[in-house]
Amino acid sequence: MSNKFDDFLKEELKDPEIREEYERLQPEHALIQAMIDARQKSGMTQKELADRTGIAQSDISKLEHGNANPSIRTLQRLAKGMGMVLKIEFAQEQPSMIK
Repeated sequence: MSNKFDDFLKEELKDPEIREEYERLQPEHALIQAMIDARQKSGMTQKELADRTGIAQSDISKLEHGNANPSIRTLQRLAKGMGMVLKIEFAQEQPSMIK
C-alpha cells in the first residue's frame, strides 16, 4: 500500500540526478533514524539523554534533525547514555532498492 509521499518519491527518483543524491544521503538518514529509534526505545526524551551524557539537548536536537555531523566519540557517549553500545559495520553494497 503506497501513500502520496511514496508515489511522489517514486516519481522524483526517476530523475538520475535526484536518485544519485537521494542514495548518497541514505547512510546519513539511516544514522539519524537509528539515533532517534534508540532514544525512543530507551524511553528517554532528548532532555533526559542530555542530562545523562552531558551533551546539550540543543545539540542532540541538531543531530536528530540532520543539522550536525556527530563524531564517533559523540555517538559512543549517546549510546552509553541510553545503556547501549555503538556498533558500526561495513556491509556489502546492495543494488538500489528503489524502483
